[in-house]
Amino acid sequence: MLVPSRRRLRTEVWIVLGLSLGQAAVYSVVQLLDKMTKAPLAQGTSTLNRSQSPREYFDLTYQLLDIFFALVPVALVIYFLSEHRTAAAACGKLGFNFARPGKDLLQGVGLAALIGIPSLGLYAAGRALGITTAIIPSALDSYWWTVPVLVLSAIRHGIVEEVIVVGYLLDRLPKLGWAMPAAIFASSMLRGSYHLYQGFGPFIGNAVMGLIFALVYLRTRRVMPLVIAHAVLDIVAFVGFSLFGKAIGLG
Repeated sequence: MLVPSRRRLRTEVWIVLGLSLGQAAVYSVVQLLDKMTKAPLAQGTSTLNRSQSPREYFDLTYQLLDIFFALVPVALVIYFLSEHRTAAAACGKLGFNFARPGKDLLQGVGLAALIGIPSLGLYAAGRALGITTAIIPSALDSYWWTVPVLVLSAIRHGIVEEVIVVGYLLDRLPKLGWAMPAAIFASSMLRGSYHLYQGFGPFIGNAVMGLIFALVYLRTRRVMPLVIAHAVLDIVAFVGFSLFGKAIGLG
């Protein structure tokens, strides 16, 4: 098996981040500056799932296309990690499979509870301090497909973020000579950075979440519990808001 050079790995990481969450982090910083120069953050709003067309089936098509193409960088990561082996081997290396569904599910739900409850308090504190925008988890119109699409969107976020920010970066950065604490810090800061458009409260909360998730991953060597936890958090936020109209959740 050929071992990629550091130069090649560095280029690979920049490509992956430039096509996915690194790009999102740059846009998030610009969006934050835009909001801060318009009005106080407390008066700003961040909408996570927007309607993209007033025509029902075009909106559905756009939503599904967004979900599909957002997963392409994950396929790229798995391709890079395969390193002339099979995709299944790369997924196994990340723990991104169904090898232990029961244990992964229990750990994922437990992590969701650990992260989710304090996050509601952090959101309330951020709003009170004026450092967090009002977060609207869903602004989709009410159609028969709204809840299924929100569930798929939540799963998409879980897969993209945990596979790339945790599994991939914590594999690649140490191979580039980074100490593991520095790799964990970078992973956590990246997670916080692409949430900056929501304000400084979500930046802090997601950075702490990233730290916890990275430590769990290093102990288990499985991203699947993280994917499940993230998906559960977002399903509760997206679907809960859509059904009951209360501003809850992380994003």
